[in-house]
Amino acid sequence: MRKPLVAALSALVITGTGAAPAFAAPDAAFAPGKSAEAGSMAAGSVVETATSLVNGVLAGPSVQAVNFAGTVSLSNCSGSVVRMPASEDNDPALVMTNGHCLETGFPTPGQVIVDRASTRTFGLLNSAGTRVGTLRASKIAYGTMTDTDMALYQLTTTYAQIKSSYGIDALMYDTTRPAAGTDISVVSGYWKRIYSCDVDGFAYRLKEGDWTWKDSIRYTSACNTIGGTSGSPVVDAATNKVVGVNNTGNEDGARCTVNNPCEVDANGTVTVRRGINYAQQTWHVPACFGVDNKLDLTRSGCILPKP
Repeated sequence: MRKPLVAALSALVITGTGAAPAFAAPDAAFAPGKSAEAGSMAAGSVVETATSLVNGVLAGPSVQAVNFAGTVSLSNCSGSVVRMPASEDNDPALVMTNGHCLETGFPTPGQVIVDRASTRTFGLLNSAGTRVGTLRASKIAYGTMTDTDMALYQLTTTYAQIKSSYGIDALMYDTTRPAAGTDISVVSGYWKRIYSCDVDGFAYRLKEGDWTWKDSIRYTSACNTIGGTSGSPVVDAATNKVVGVNNTGNEDGARCTVNNPCEVDANGTVTVRRGINYAQQTWHVPACFGVDNKLDLTRSGCILPKP
């Protein structure tokens, strides 16, 4: 699991690597090119500009590069403000992180937490990774480490209020299962760092200590996430939609122990991949939420574990 920051920081001190979190560059402001003579523009530039405009219209709107807007930092983990495709602007907003990041400690195998009061706070980040505000939870809407490793907090503010106060939109869930080869970004609000890689494949079962997770996303090696990245949204780089929540990686090559998950296939064969990291899929989450962003585990299509 990617939560324990003491271990992560100790490793950084010992190895001397990653001592300072990496920041994504802020969105570049548009800077029109200047000619030698003020007010003049070559005919060729006019043609190029017109061609670019036409091509842009034909290609449709471009997708903005993945950045930190809508991500949050927790005291020990990362997270993000998320919304369902059917969420309304005046619905109470939700923050997603890992079940093992809950302030109440790790849920035991088989335990599902629903509608538990919480006043936890989250640091909201803008696109450049700057903290611009503090959000507060009203409750843990859902939390578990069974089959998945996920927690969703309901906030005291709505999506509209967050947009009005900070100009920041929530990240949208994708309701389609990601495919192997998908270009993804793991966006850590704690470290203010973005890891970019591909979906390498899926683990039928991922076992770590006493916990087992289903159909986990396996990253290619470029996403070398560390402690504190737990709960980071996994974003499809082509759509900017959330396809997973980052949660663990095999650190030492050990077999199926805490911080060293192993893959178990349908035949029971165990595979250990040292240095490889994982996330839990989220495409199925919207099916479990109805009107007013209310959790309803009895809804058709909802496959999240129940209490």
